[in-house]
Amino acid sequence: MIKRMHVAVNCTDLEASLKFYRSFFGAEPTKVKENYAKFELDTPALHFSLNVRPFEKKGVLNHMGFQVDNTEDVLKMGDRLREAGLLTIDEMGTTCCYAVQDKVWVYDPDGNAWEIFFTKEDSEFESAGEQRDISLCCAPPAPIQIEFGSWKK
Repeated sequence: MIKRMHVAVNCTDLEASLKFYRSFFGAEPTKVKENYAKFELDTPALHFSLNVRPFEKKGVLNHMGFQVDNTEDVLKMGDRLREAGLLTIDEMGTTCCYAVQDKVWVYDPDGNAWEIFFTKEDSEFESAGEQRDISLCCAPPAPIQIEFGSWKK
């Protein structure tokens, strides 16, 4: 069952963005780190995060997704997406955005990343990996689309 919409945007100045979104949402963030902030809103049902990242042509959108109630829901959505002919990237037990999560990723034809995820617990680290590199967190590299329904890495 889908719990809430997830939208993550890149920003260059976290404090300026927090000031704007506190006013815009009329709410305080539920998590703030040096390079990350998260709002979990009930109305509208939205999980919104800010990620300090450089960006140019790709704009401010980092990725979009749906938070679900448990790992079983992640797996069900992954199965449904694969049955529909979509290439999925599974990440079970991964650390991303200061949380341990189970997730499945898909990309639309223009390369926009969508994730279906369940948050198992908070983490003190932004991402997993030996280098704790920001490139390890959030959307994995998109596969290259050859033709609709066919992908390669």
